[in-house]
Amino acid sequence: MREYMKFYIDGQWVDPVTPKSLDVINPATEEVCGHISAGSAADVDKAVAAARKAFETFSQTTREERIDLLERIQAEYQKRFGDIAHAITEEMGAPASLAQRAQAPIGIAHIATGIAVLKEYKFEEDRGPTRIVKEPIGVCGLITPWNWPINQIACKVVPAIATGCTMVLKPSEESPFSAILWAEVMHAAGVPAGVFNLVNGLGADVGAAISSHPGIDMVSFTGSTRAGIEVAKAAANTVKRVAQELGGKSPNIIMPDADLPSAVGGGVKHVMQNSGQSCNAPTRMLVPSGKMDEVIVIAKEAAESTTVGDPNGNAQIGPVVNRTQWNKIQKLIQAGIDEGATLVTGGVGRPEGLDKGFYVKPTVFANVTNDMTVAKEEIFGPVVSILGYETVDEAVKVGNDTEYGLAAYISGTDMTKVREVASKLRAGQVSINGGGGDMMAPFGGYKMSGNGREWGDHAFTEYLEVKAILGYTPKQAAE
Repeated sequence: MREYMKFYIDGQWVDPVTPKSLDVINPATEEVCGHISAGSAADVDKAVAAARKAFETFSQTTREERIDLLERIQAEYQKRFGDIAHAITEEMGAPASLAQRAQAPIGIAHIATGIAVLKEYKFEEDRGPTRIVKEPIGVCGLITPWNWPINQIACKVVPAIATGCTMVLKPSEESPFSAILWAEVMHAAGVPAGVFNLVNGLGADVGAAISSHPGIDMVSFTGSTRAGIEVAKAAANTVKRVAQELGGKSPNIIMPDADLPSAVGGGVKHVMQNSGQSCNAPTRMLVPSGKMDEVIVIAKEAAESTTVGDPNGNAQIGPVVNRTQWNKIQKLIQAGIDEGATLVTGGVGRPEGLDKGFYVKPTVFANVTNDMTVAKEEIFGPVVSILGYETVDEAVKVGNDTEYGLAAYISGTDMTKVREVASKLRAGQVSINGGGGDMMAPFGGYKMSGNGREWGDHAFTEYLEVKAILGYTPKQAAE
């Protein structure tokens, strides 16, 4: 049983202003596996005060000092790698294999990428007589989700530190263990007091206090579109910058010349990974209508070969994060059935042999139309919707016919046509033939999927203000 009842503020572990605890539930067992403290606006006030004080000096550190700090963080993270991976499995149900090969390693990848970018990043440039300077924006409020907990913490904290900002982090109350371990890493690495602060709690309390706080200069939020809208509203009165990475309903266009076994099978497996709890998952598969029957056979085999079970065992996917999510997914699967989509495999209820835990059957719907609920709503579970198209132009139109625009996917052998389709898709990131894994590629969405970009050098922009110093270079010297 884990007991994490303190917050990390101003370089030390402190008690909450008003004691109040939250249960943390292991989604595989449905049992309490730990407790954390639920913070309040008063705790946020303390964290912001510490961050504002620290900003005075940390914002003036040199590039070399911040590189050294990130390298120390990287070394300490390596020491705690196993602990972090284990915590992720316990708190949100990621299979141990996934936690070891993806969930925990991506933290190291973000730190390494941040170091590489910082070494070469141009914070100043001269344009004639004017010097353009990029300066740290100030105190940052970071609000992160539970589905890829360390990924979202690292891709915010690293660029904030690299650019000289200070911060207050509110991780998800569903996945607080890995965040606590991250704070321990920061402390062991010698991050100056007040630069990094962590306050646990609920979004309605801590998240709202961060979003509206006049002492916070920007908010970076990852989560649902609904919650992102609330964050933006709360931030509006203080005119702070808001960067959002929100929901998605990403199209996966299988071109007529694509290798179906690879494209369809790979697309289904991609959705199933992490129990379907990835905002960029290719959940709407668009296939040539004439090949629907062949696609169904391939998709069925891919889904049914996905093993579900104890995340500490050999199962490929574990449970979804909590009962609320499980219930939501069940309702959406039932909606697909009720609205006339073809249930290829899966369906409502737990997989056979699993009587406890928030497990969902790997589910595939075919003959879906884009007006159906399963084609419109982000399900955030292991559910694939297959839609037919007559022409590639129709596939592009249907692919773009969504309020979201986070990601899109295309499979095909004619690269000229594939690239043409990629240019027409309204999404922040488009993957061709399984291309992915580029830590420098900007990540973020169009439309209701958010604004701003994370990862690589584009992430730095979110944490910097731009200052123009006119007359910096005398006119004659500039000429």
